[in-house]
Amino acid sequence: MFCDQCEQTAGGTGCTTRMGTCGKDEDIHSLQDTLVYGLKGIAAYAYHARQFEARDEEVDAFMHEALFTTLTNVSFDLNQHLAMVLKCGEMNLKIMELLDKVHVENFGNPVPTAVDTGTRKGPGILVTGHDLLDLQEILKQTEGTGINIYTHGEMLPAHAYPELKKFKHLAGNYGGAWQEQRKDFNAFPGAILVNTNCVMTPQAGTYLDRLFTCNVAGVQGAAHIKTRDFSALIQKAKTLPSLPEANGQKIMTGFHHTAILGLADKIVGAVKAGKIKRFFLIGGCDGARPGRNYYTEFAEKVPQDCVILTLACGKYRFNKLEFGAIDGIPRLIDIGQCNNAYSAIQVALALSKVFNCSVNELPISFVLSWFEQKAVAILLTLLYLNIKGIRLGPTLPAFISKNVLNVLVEKFDIKPVTTVDADLEQALKGK
Repeated sequence: MFCDQCEQTAGGTGCTTRMGTCGKDEDIHSLQDTLVYGLKGIAAYAYHARQFEARDEEVDAFMHEALFTTLTNVSFDLNQHLAMVLKCGEMNLKIMELLDKVHVENFGNPVPTAVDTGTRKGPGILVTGHDLLDLQEILKQTEGTGINIYTHGEMLPAHAYPELKKFKHLAGNYGGAWQEQRKDFNAFPGAILVNTNCVMTPQAGTYLDRLFTCNVAGVQGAAHIKTRDFSALIQKAKTLPSLPEANGQKIMTGFHHTAILGLADKIVGAVKAGKIKRFFLIGGCDGARPGRNYYTEFAEKVPQDCVILTLACGKYRFNKLEFGAIDGIPRLIDIGQCNNAYSAIQVALALSKVFNCSVNELPISFVLSWFEQKAVAILLTLLYLNIKGIRLGPTLPAFISKNVLNVLVEKFDIKPVTTVDADLEQALKGK
């Protein structure tokens, strides 16, 4: 591919930009990078929805339009690109809504569920990723075989769906977030399936021989399953050592917006009585770099008269801690996967109607971690909804230019995280 401006190979030594767009300034680059990352997030959710033969024509058309605007000879107008970025947030909201709809139609409304983190005696298969349909098929194909099925990472919320939790051999959740998988997978003696993009290459001499991938996931040297025939995975599990009988603590998940809104009267009453002073949405996409313990410390320091909402893999920073309850309302409410940000939005919108105010006037603070494309898409959705005062960290995306950051700060009051004590003090003041 050649750069239209300098006629050199795009991103090569003769081209002044990695994208082959020498004539564009840093801020246009920043917005286009943001748009492309957001589109990747939308594509992930659209892919999962399409597994159920569900699609949204408007979202599909936007994908074409948005990619077209990133061509080198299309308009370089800054405001036009900013509008396209916000429209990306709108389309991500639509595709999250569609994915939530097909999940509920196929698996039922999630219900709050205590999930075991121990193990059962017998052979096991560990499933990590996001695809619930894969998990359902594995559960069907292993029923009556004596093999127990465990979830890992973003598969934890699967335990809350009635059509999945009815399988008695859905044994529990093993390990933590995706970035812990090398440690978790090495310790797990059974077979392992990775069904989406959050996958790390195994270290030499560890678990590659019992690692399977499917769908978009792939690891060189691992067996790849092209259809939903998991017989090779099942046969492998039967040849591997059994897991021991081991007790583990329970962790809660499954607070879909339908479940939370079922507690609406109790929540509203607790707020009006002054028993709940503030809500904190602490979540997002996690990573392994230093600085992410900020979110653990923040959750630990949230006052006892506040409730924490969480979702995505960021919850693994603190979801095994004990937070207690306020008048029967759990102080830690796990809404689910990253795409369940749709549920968090529905809860915020419902509360704003009850209290007859905007979301920005509610006693709720957003403290988000970002790592990859879906987190970017969700952030753009929040900005499209004009939600202000979001704290974002642990560092800002490298593709956000100084001027674009200034625009986000001016229009949406984006706040890069600083220290836990300083940020928490300001948040409790509604700032």
